[in-house]
Amino acid sequence: MLSPFLFPLHILLLFIFSTNQQSLAADNTTPSSSMSRHELETLYKIMESLSADQDWRVAYPNPCQPGSGWQGIECKHSTPDNLFHVTRLDLGTFPNPSCKNSATFPPEIFHLPNLDAIFIFQCFTNAPTRITIPPNNLLPASPLQQLSLRSNSALIGTIPPQISTLKSLQILTLSQNRLMGPIPTEIFTSSALVHLDLSYNALTGAIPLELGNLGNLVGLDLSYNKLTGPIPSAIGELRILQKLDLSSNLLTGTIPDSINHLQSLVFLALSNNRLHGAFPKGLINLHNLQYFLMDSNPMSVSLPVELGQLKKLQELRLSNSGYSGTIPSAYSQLLNLSSLSLQNNKLSGKIPDAFSNLSHIYHLNLSRNFLEGVVPFNSTFLKRLGKNLDLSGNLGLCLSPSAAYDGVEVGVGVCGDNNRISSKPVKTSEAALLQCSTLLLAFFTILSFHHTIYYF
Repeated sequence: MLSPFLFPLHILLLFIFSTNQQSLAADNTTPSSSMSRHELETLYKIMESLSADQDWRVAYPNPCQPGSGWQGIECKHSTPDNLFHVTRLDLGTFPNPSCKNSATFPPEIFHLPNLDAIFIFQCFTNAPTRITIPPNNLLPASPLQQLSLRSNSALIGTIPPQISTLKSLQILTLSQNRLMGPIPTEIFTSSALVHLDLSYNALTGAIPLELGNLGNLVGLDLSYNKLTGPIPSAIGELRILQKLDLSSNLLTGTIPDSINHLQSLVFLALSNNRLHGAFPKGLINLHNLQYFLMDSNPMSVSLPVELGQLKKLQELRLSNSGYSGTIPSAYSQLLNLSSLSLQNNKLSGKIPDAFSNLSHIYHLNLSRNFLEGVVPFNSTFLKRLGKNLDLSGNLGLCLSPSAAYDGVEVGVGVCGDNNRISSKPVKTSEAALLQCSTLLLAFFTILSFHHTIYYF
């Protein structure tokens, strides 16, 4: 039992302790905000380095308060500390805050303790700036899951290898910037990555072999860079990959056999490279493939018959690649096909008759080949495609009169009585006019001839 004299002292000690705790809490929070002072100050520094829309400190003393009016910010309340924390920032385009001409990359974003996602779009467009990540020993464990820096024409330099220290990162988008140099191999230690987009930069060097470490990757886009060398066979380790875009690089060699392991693949783009040689036989295992874009490669082989077994294909582009031989009749089994581009190759023979059964197709380009024979499409098919059908540049092709006289022009002439090709499809109503024009031309030619004889 406490002495009557000690009891008031005990109460006094409790009061002092409670007052000190409240004082410490007050030092870490703003009087008018439910955010910590440190986090709020970090947020203001980020905004001051990026935007001059307004005085952020004055305009938004309480950024996370409901109804604050700050566009492009998301917050959440944390129960353990009873504080609000910034979880997402969007900057660059309306309605989000715009960026000033002198905007530079703010490394402070990695010090926001609860930031899950940041999107910076068309922000760094004047003053050159680089992606800067604090050293590992100065970087707190960042919860950042999505980092998107897109369409920043003044974002230069290399991709920092320290980006691999963001262990929670799932989506990394660095497209349409001016980044250069090799892809750092450290990126491929980020096992949490689900989507990696480094497209539309000036990246050089080979695709790192460590690519196969990203076992959780669903989307990979390295298009429109200056990458060289072969497609690494490690690509086959990405077993759940759904999108692969390596188009518009300087890649060489053949498509690796390991690609047959990518059985979840829906979109495959390898256009505008220097790939060549035969297709891997395992291509038939890509039974979920819907888009296969591989035009403008010096393949110089026959068209792969195996593609006819990919029943889900909706778009197939194999133009400008030196393919020879005939068009496989198996392609007429691609009943989901909506677009087929085989132009500017060395294909010969006839158009498969069953192509007329491709009921979903709306774009068909077979121009500039060596195809021959009667076009197997009736007038209904020709009308449905209209200008989206191009058969021009095939001197041996001709339209049946029944199809041609409907006035549909597809770049080939009409089959004559002796299977000769006239200059273009002509309506019956135009035939008399054409004949009359021919007679008039002959008359004036004779007249001119007689005039010339008389002159001499």
